[in-house]
Amino acid sequence: MPYVLQHKTSHQIFTCTQVNHYGLAYYGVKFWPDLEEAEQQFPAFLQSLEGMEPDAWHVIELEEGEMKLCNVKLKNDPNLHVFWPPTRKPEVRKMEK
Repeated sequence: MPYVLQHKTSHQIFTCTQVNHYGLAYYGVKFWPDLEEAEQQFPAFLQSLEGMEPDAWHVIELEEGEMKLCNVKLKNDPNLHVFWPPTRKPEVRKMEK
């Protein structure tokens, strides 16, 4: 199961530009394959990004299909952000710059 970052108050799932196993860049959900790795790496990962506060985020587990659905809904568009409310149905919103 993939482990992702969720904002504690807004329920936003952390997304960014990444490189897939084919070497192609895409915009999607940042994930780790196991919980221990996610919990160890996410604070330093967020601190490396300007303006990101690690204390505002926590690790949650999504089913692989749920994460893939989030990526499909993002449409590889960095202007879109995905939110994962308690209903466990992704909500996508366009964010203004």
